[in-house]
Amino acid sequence: MQHLVKPLGAAILAAFAAVAAPTALAAGPDLKIALIAGKTGPLEAYAKETETGFMLGLEYLTGGKMEIGGRKLKVIVKDDQNKPDLGRTLLAEAYGDDKVDIAVGTTSSGSAIAMLPVAKEYKKVLIVEPAVADAITGDKWNKYIFRTARSSMQDALAAASTLKGGSVAFLAQDYAFGRDAVKAGKEALAATGSKATVVHEEYAPATATDFTAPTQRLFDALKDKPQPRVLGIIWAGPNPMNKIADMKPERFGISLAPGGNILPVMKTWKNYAGTEGTVYYYYAFPKNKMNDWLVAEHTKRFKAPPDMFTAGGFAAASAVFNALSKVPNRNGQISSEQLVTAMEGMRFETPKGPMSFRKEDHQALQSMYHFRIKKDQKNEWDLLELVREIPASELPLPVRNKR
Repeated sequence: MQHLVKPLGAAILAAFAAVAAPTALAAGPDLKIALIAGKTGPLEAYAKETETGFMLGLEYLTGGKMEIGGRKLKVIVKDDQNKPDLGRTLLAEAYGDDKVDIAVGTTSSGSAIAMLPVAKEYKKVLIVEPAVADAITGDKWNKYIFRTARSSMQDALAAASTLKGGSVAFLAQDYAFGRDAVKAGKEALAATGSKATVVHEEYAPATATDFTAPTQRLFDALKDKPQPRVLGIIWAGPNPMNKIADMKPERFGISLAPGGNILPVMKTWKNYAGTEGTVYYYYAFPKNKMNDWLVAEHTKRFKAPPDMFTAGGFAAASAVFNALSKVPNRNGQISSEQLVTAMEGMRFETPKGPMSFRKEDHQALQSMYHFRIKKDQKNEWDLLELVREIPASELPLPVRNKR
């Protein structure tokens, strides 16, 4: 499926004149961007938010013109259904048949990992958003891979920074995302100097609906261990927190640490006021003009504030816009090698705050947020209060590729 977003009216164009595109590129053929996402399957909500954020980001950054340097932007959207083989095929199709200049994707870490060698084969840039597996910027990485999404290790370091001691157990999904995240969690505790001890791990199928047995094993492992006793829940898609809470972990002095999730999921957690976690975006936390616009515009159009994957899609759009704006056009062609050079160390603004691709592994460095679920919620989306922003400088993210 492909579509070309129509320009906005003159009034909106004027409002965005301050962020109109630079003119590094001469007018020529359309600039083509592939956006691959898992729009079918359990991560459908994440994928649709990513697409919405990506298109809103391009709209904002181009002042509604949907062009850079006079060249129209054409966004080609493809659904990989969270299937690694299909993701690989669609990316090859985007580079080989559609002749895209740059690609963004995808939702599932398994599919994203399968796509990485395709970028190397075609010598074309792939910006990974929102997949988080550490292998993407670790042992599976190549120089054409950049990631605006946070990594499992960034999530883990943020969570570990809030836990100074006690006992921890994990429940995670039994695939790359979950296992990567637990591995990162254990390493992050050591990296941040935490005295907390990991006492047990449980992995359940991504499609699981009954969590009774693994939860009981987790309770048994934690109940006699030093306090605080924390059960970390690492889950993509419908979150099992409510089912686990129904088993009353408080009987054993166990606190749940769910991490951030999409707003419709967190909305169901209102009965757990005081529960704390960490997240890379919640619409009320970042204070910058880009986020102000996103919150206002998204609320106006969709009757709800933007979600975490919406902000991620917007961040990817900002990376694409800034990268394409820096590279000159040669006979209508964009040089991938020049793109790579321009993007290494590139700093760009996003609704999440300023981000930058570090040169070593092209992972975007970004702030995280320590939150607490609110007791007094003024409306259905007034869910979290900020404990503190955790700057990227406090997250000792290791370099794990073999560059």
